[in-house]
Amino acid sequence: MAKKVLKVLGIILLIIVLILAMLLGYLTIREYRPKAEETVEISEGSKSLKTGDSFTVLTYNTGYAALSRDEDFFMDGGSKVRPDSKELVQQNLAGIASILTEQKADFYFLQEIDRDSKRSYYIDEMEYYENTLGMGGMYARNFKCDYVPYPLPTIGKVDSGVVTMTDYAVTSATRISLPESFSWPLKTCNLKRCMLETRIPIEGSERELVLINFHLEAYDSGEGKIAQSRMLAEKLQEEYDKGNYVIAGGDFNQTFEGMDTYPLLNTENWAPGLIGTDDIPDSFSFAVSDNVPTCRLLNAPYSGNYTDSQVYVLDGFIVSDNLEIRSVTNIDTDFTYTDHQPVRLEVTLK
Repeated sequence: MAKKVLKVLGIILLIIVLILAMLLGYLTIREYRPKAEETVEISEGSKSLKTGDSFTVLTYNTGYAALSRDEDFFMDGGSKVRPDSKELVQQNLAGIASILTEQKADFYFLQEIDRDSKRSYYIDEMEYYENTLGMGGMYARNFKCDYVPYPLPTIGKVDSGVVTMTDYAVTSATRISLPESFSWPLKTCNLKRCMLETRIPIEGSERELVLINFHLEAYDSGEGKIAQSRMLAEKLQEEYDKGNYVIAGGDFNQTFEGMDTYPLLNTENWAPGLIGTDDIPDSFSFAVSDNVPTCRLLNAPYSGNYTDSQVYVLDGFIVSDNLEIRSVTNIDTDFTYTDHQPVRLEVTLK
């Protein structure tokens, strides 16, 4: 009898191993493998810039419209994988779109925009924002997987990326791959981080405004963020050496050196890296603010204050010195629709 039980258990175990091997093989074959650089379809805008003009840029990690104030997330110490209903995602989309509309920015850097993902009920969020704002967008995918097999219930299908939106004329847009943070087999169903470069002509000049939208690594051991930050710095210097105006912005997933307004409450939770002036070229400076935090930890629903919930400043910009920084402000949304808050930058072309 004992031999029969062991035989059955062995068969069951073999079947499980075979299923897992088949799944891993499928994910390996179907792994998203973007090129180092890929051309992105540009939006159709008509506005133009010239020396002396001022304009605004807003960066906002939208949390795929699924990480509103009452949500938590398993990777941050919470338990949830996605909201309980499609209606909640739709409410968050409407709320985020209303904030974007109120800000009336010239350029929007958006991160975590889902196009066809289980976690956001397969809503094309880029299309929603384009229709609501009446403004074209450019999309660079940074997460594509037919099936993410963890946790339980599983994340499932993901198709997501970063979006830059504007009604200014754009000459070109390019997806630039950033260094990967994970090796096989984890990388088969993990993010493939990137920069979305958008080039805006300057009227009466051969110079360009180069806008770089990014979302750096979050859950690696630290080496990934360092390598990605180094590549970003090299790109900034390369464009500056050409005489271009350069603004890079987004979610750094790092706090900024010398800014300690919101200290860590619990070192056992997820902790961001640190980035400072030594990590960017001499001709650039950070445009960041701590008037309110820009991100909250998703280990629990938002408490409503900064002393009980862990918060950080992780979002902002890097700006070349041929641009005058007129203002930079974090917009207080009380984390109502996503786990981040937007940052608004106003600059002038010197």
